[in-house]
Amino acid sequence: MPETVKVIELTGNSSESWEDAAENALEDAEETLENISGIEVMSQTAEVDGGSIEQYRTTLHVSFVLNR
Repeated sequence: MPETVKVIELTGNSSESWEDAAENALEDAEETLENISGIEVMSQTAEVDGGSIEQYRTTLHVSFVLNR
């Protein structure tokens, strides 16, 4: 039986790193979505204050299989 996959976009935040921001987004997605099958990092940005990174942001596409 063919599967249908839905893709949503999420942006995670962290004061530590872009990787941590991605992990935070995935952890939040796992709380409400079932059957997550993959992620794709779309962008990495940061909020800067006084020449230092204050907040890392990673935008992901999260894929999950729809239940039938």
